[in-house]
Amino acid sequence: MTDTTTTFDLGPQARIIARLADGVREAQLGDETPCPGWAVRNLLGHLTGLSVAFRDVARKDLGPTTDTPPDAAAPDVGPGRRENLAAALDALVAAWRDPAARTGMTRAGGVDLPGAVAAAVVADELVIHGWDLARATGQEYAPDPAALSAAYGFLTAAADAESGAGPFGPVVPVPQDAPLLDRALGLSGRDPGWTPGS
Repeated sequence: MTDTTTTFDLGPQARIIARLADGVREAQLGDETPCPGWAVRNLLGHLTGLSVAFRDVARKDLGPTTDTPPDAAAPDVGPGRRENLAAALDALVAAWRDPAARTGMTRAGGVDLPGAVAAAVVADELVIHGWDLARATGQEYAPDPAALSAAYGFLTAAADAESGAGPFGPVVPVPQDAPLLDRALGLSGRDPGWTPGS
């Protein structure tokens, strides 16, 4: 991974996530998302949980938040969902602004990995789930370019071109001249053309 993919600031992408979350209406919390089996409320819960977990990943504060697999349970949200997510995102951004976060080894989802790789993983989570949330709730979405570049680098490295397996499911073929976001979505196992009910 090049230096430019490991020194980006998560702040711009986190602000995009917070804006999207603010735009979710109560009536949309039960709506479907591109994440199979997850409603909007589960996706918002996941974004809050992963923000807390990857804050601890950055701090190398290893324990329950860094050891639990992301699919251990369907997350949910309760009262104060906007404030809780905003606070978790702020803490996440602050933790990853410490240069020590990208050095040495850490752990995420029970998997040991270098801090520099973990930075790309959290960028991927925020970029791809930002699209999930925007698409599920009918909002406009343009990810932060630096976070998108890091996410695409991670997804490219994690995908197996021979078998067509991606880190989160089978790769969805996307033309090589498609926008970078669409190519990242395909590598994450998503159809860039997904719409509710499709």
